[in-house]
Amino acid sequence: MLIKKASDIATSEITHKSRYLNRRQFLGTMGMASIAGAAGLLSSDSLMAASGAAHGKKLANIIKSSLSVKDEKINSWDEITSYNNFYEFGFDKSDALTNSGRFVASPWKVSIEGECDKPGVMDLEDILKAETLEERVYRHRCVEGWSMVIPWVGFPLVNLIKKVEPTSRAKFVEFTSLADPKTMPGVRNPVLTWPYREGLRMDEAMHPLTLMVVGLYGEVLPATDGAPLRLAVPWKYGFKHAKSIVRIRFVDKQPLNSWQQYAANEYGFYANVNPVVDHPRWSQATERRIGEFLRRKTLMFNGYANQVQSLYTGMDLRRNY
Repeated sequence: MLIKKASDIATSEITHKSRYLNRRQFLGTMGMASIAGAAGLLSSDSLMAASGAAHGKKLANIIKSSLSVKDEKINSWDEITSYNNFYEFGFDKSDALTNSGRFVASPWKVSIEGECDKPGVMDLEDILKAETLEERVYRHRCVEGWSMVIPWVGFPLVNLIKKVEPTSRAKFVEFTSLADPKTMPGVRNPVLTWPYREGLRMDEAMHPLTLMVVGLYGEVLPATDGAPLRLAVPWKYGFKHAKSIVRIRFVDKQPLNSWQQYAANEYGFYANVNPVVDHPRWSQATERRIGEFLRRKTLMFNGYANQVQSLYTGMDLRRNY
């Protein structure tokens, strides 16, 4: 079993690993840049600029979003790409950087299924041609007690939802991630039931803050962070943010997400950031921002309470964790 208990979590796994993995991460990042360039991720010239990107390919025509958080230090590219949970590549925080070199993100198709009037298989490139991309600086909070501030690039999920026209029976949206044992060595480990699955209630999915992410720092999203298409729901813990999405399904019943299936007493369906609801094995009252030494207080709904608390009016958030 590779999941660590609280007593086994070393300080080195909470503080940023780049402080002692610099050489390994530098080599991995350079390898990723070469692979991204060779693979031609999201090849449309109308979306991509072929040069001027530090790590891969630059996204074109990005607008700044008014939904970005203000006056917070943004984490660096190296921090964001080298310290994350992406268990399809392994269970260590640096495994995505180390093990994602064979991952191919183009071409990419997304299957739209379930309770909608326009199901089908969509090319990601065609989806993006119809979208204006936004840069949104979001807080990102993980259930293990660490956080970052990340400049995602993407488009509102609600735009895609409206295009496929969900029926009145659609109450939830289920997301399924790629599980390819040839390029994702972590899926050979049966600790989770692969492929990875996550879900949102329909009103959560259609909230303006819910973002389909295709980029980071103005560049194409790297494999380490869920290329080429991932979810960002900034008021929820990180395990809700499905990566490398290949299927979106509209359903009438609450779907079972992967971590809830693994341990329902530890990982609920809603996963709203809540400092007064502890994980059974550790407190959620404080967090450590990657790149900082001291801990800070965890904010209700990760600091997005004014925007999203109305979604949960009348709900017991201790029970619906």
